[in-house]
Amino acid sequence: MANQRKQGPKLPVQQLAILAVARFAEPLALTSVFPYLPEMIASFGVEKNEVAKWAGFTGAIFSVSQSFTAVAWGRASDRFGRKPIILWGLASTMICFLVWGMSTSLPMAITVRAIMGGSNGNVGIIRTMVAEMVPERVLQPKAFSLMPLVWSVGSVFGPAFGGFFARPADQYPNLFGNVEFLKRYPFLLPNLMACCVFFVSFMTGLLFLKETLDSKRHKRDWGLVLGEKLSRTFHRSKGHKRQRRLSFVDDEASAPLLAHSFVSSSDHAAIATQHTTLREIFTVQTSINLLSYTFLALHAVAYDQVLPVFLNYPRVIPDETNTQLPFKFTGGFGLGSDKIGTIYTVYGIACGVVQFLLFPPLCNRFGVLNCYRFATMVFPFVYFVTPYTALIQDTTTRFAVFLTLMLIKGFVVIIGFPCTTILLTNSASSLRILGTLNGFATTFSGMGRAIGPACVGAVFSWGVKNGYAIAPWWFLSLIALVGTIPPWFIVEGDGPTRSQDTDDDDDGEEESLLPNADDSSDDEDQDVALIEAVAELDSDSDTGRSSTKDKRSYGTLNGASR
Repeated sequence: MANQRKQGPKLPVQQLAILAVARFAEPLALTSVFPYLPEMIASFGVEKNEVAKWAGFTGAIFSVSQSFTAVAWGRASDRFGRKPIILWGLASTMICFLVWGMSTSLPMAITVRAIMGGSNGNVGIIRTMVAEMVPERVLQPKAFSLMPLVWSVGSVFGPAFGGFFARPADQYPNLFGNVEFLKRYPFLLPNLMACCVFFVSFMTGLLFLKETLDSKRHKRDWGLVLGEKLSRTFHRSKGHKRQRRLSFVDDEASAPLLAHSFVSSSDHAAIATQHTTLREIFTVQTSINLLSYTFLALHAVAYDQVLPVFLNYPRVIPDETNTQLPFKFTGGFGLGSDKIGTIYTVYGIACGVVQFLLFPPLCNRFGVLNCYRFATMVFPFVYFVTPYTALIQDTTTRFAVFLTLMLIKGFVVIIGFPCTTILLTNSASSLRILGTLNGFATTFSGMGRAIGPACVGAVFSWGVKNGYAIAPWWFLSLIALVGTIPPWFIVEGDGPTRSQDTDDDDDGEEESLLPNADDSSDDEDQDVALIEAVAELDSDSDTGRSSTKDKRSYGTLNGASR
């Protein structure tokens, strides 16, 4: 026991991995759209110079719908639990992506994207679950970098799906040339493949993901019961010996902090029905963090949305009729969806390496706030320089310079998003408002994700018509420059669990010995574990310590914040 205490808290690896599987499907599907979106918009009969505008609008309508419904989904997760809302989001997005791949007109595609955004609030809810699983500040850089890492991994496979499997009848005539269905719906195949991943994510979450909302965590979950029975069939030979856990954040976390008998149903109901006010949510620091997050989402996502259009736009050879440096010139890279997919794949791999190897040590050495401030100052430079890469005539040099800029942008994105998530979490005041706060965060970032692509797409269309390829990029650079201001007013908070840290060293081990009341009813082995746990608790604890533990647990539920 003493050795376990010295080891300190650990990440809930198993549950974070299951949550990562649920998160993985979304970047896989969303980024698979990027390589073929310009071609898809053009296939609806849209003129070449108007493709950027409508591609931006198609991306914006998703974020607008997401913004309108994010708070509602956050409140729903506070009331009904995190898990059912996440499963709903996965199921609805899977269906919408299938229909998206069969879109035959621009209005149909825009409508599907709107429904897709409005029916999924998983971004904020998953962030909430990570915060509830990992309250220790020392573990937060690793924990909060996991979901961006999953996004990076998904963005490796997503563009590959979109780039290599869009228009399969044209790209692989020997294999798909005679399939009339794929000829009629040339952009369906990558979405079908993504839907298979969505189905796996849905089933994994249904069977193995544990609820983290305290008022729902102790209720019987039939999905977990089924998952446990399925697991037993594959591990029957290993026996059912129950392992003791240091705390809820142990590697194999599967038991709640307190057994059901220690927190009554009336107490859970009181916690669940407490109403939050806007004053609790929108403090000075949370407001600054939300503003900073909105700016980051606006320009970073707008860049990703307009970049494939820039890469797909035809090459223009500079001469005296179309080029007057340093401001007036036009042209893109003239690439197809397959090559754009390859570029995004390289980009995703590099981002994954940065996320996994560099982000945690950088945050530990320089601090989350300093890393975030640095990242915001790099964005304007990258955006400012990007359009000039199209002027480089040597193909190798052009791609080398462009990929360098892309990797720099990916590096600061990988730093920026998890850092702003940590800062926002540590600026809040109560775990009770966690779902609602992240709903507002999704709403405000969704506003940025909507305004950015729509405006930049329109500016891109204006720029190529008038010979100013710099227009959208310098517009982004200006927005990013303004976005460097709010981080200098951010004060890094202590986080929602500051009152818990001082008590965990003494009492965390005994709490972990208390098994889940729901599990104890499943089989006779659980009853034996309960008897052993209570016996050890009686021998190691006194009445005063138990009383302190109960009071501290209620304080954690009511006084922590996000």
